Amino acid sequence: MRMACLFVALCVGSLLVGARQMEWSQVVLLSGDTWLTLTASRLPRMAALILTGVGLAVCGVILQHIVRNRFVEPGTSGGLDAAKLGVLVSLTLMPAMGKFSQMLFALGFCFVTSLLYVAVIRRIQFRNTALVPVIGLMYGSVLSAVAEFYAYQQNILQSMQGWLMGDFSRVVQGQYEVIYLILPIAVLAYLYAHRFTVLGMGEDMATSLGLGYAATATLGLLLVAITVSVTVITVGAIYFVGLVVPNLVVLHYGDNLKHTLPLVAVGGAALLLACDIVGRLLIFPFEVPIGLTAGFIGGAIFLVLILRGEKQ
Repeated sequence: MRMACLFVALCVGSLLVGARQMEWSQVVLLSGDTWLTLTASRLPRMAALILTGVGLAVCGVILQHIVRNRFVEPGTSGGLDAAKLGVLVSLTLMPAMGKFSQMLFALGFCFVTSLLYVAVIRRIQFRNTALVPVIGLMYGSVLSAVAEFYAYQQNILQSMQGWLMGDFSRVVQGQYEVIYLILPIAVLAYLYAHRFTVLGMGEDMATSLGLGYAATATLGLLLVAITVSVTVITVGAIYFVGLVVPNLVVLHYGDNLKHTLPLVAVGGAALLLACDIVGRLLIFPFEVPIGLTAGFIGGAIFLVLILRGEKQ
């Protein structure tokens, strides 16, 4: 109940915060500049924030069950960097492509690199679980370096750095609708929640319980790749949401995805809404890109979780 109340309050706050003051008489009459601001900018932005938060949080929990490590998310497994590289390739090879075609390029790059990452992790047995995200960060750094070198060669490095940083200020009606693909992804993830829970027990246990391990893991990676590519195409790269929210939910509610996945989704949406409101108020009437606020707030929360874990 508290989570629902917080979520509703953050949604209202997202609609109210902005450089332009809301004149509610125009909203009631469904006319005027205020109504246009609400329908063309504020509501699309709030919808994009909610869907992005839901998608990234669900992606994080799926990846964590596939790799069996709590420190993994799209940002620590190379997924976001692979999607950025795919977007750059599509922009330079076929600049006239629309958002959906760019998303397919990003999807292909993200899915292939995710398969490679999982294959590497499965072949190497780690005694220290911290090495799993470390390898993912190294992998992502290599992909990011390739992307930046490619952008430098194409003379679009500066525009790439600005465009791919997480930012919702560009979200307006007619420019964000591809992000609604996250809705069926979230529903499918919930329908397969029990299988992903079994997947997190390991290949031997999952196989003994009759689960098709390879097929389920491939489906999970495909869902992650679609969500990441849609997010990067629409608002850029955002880190820590898929890392912080699933760990918070696990600490308080356990590891059964059938019960916790809705909480993970709402928590991801609430975190992004809060980060966006903070970014819009810090230097009002201007705003700080959400990629910075989410990185700072998410990193601080995760650091607190690590310190609390060491004390316990």
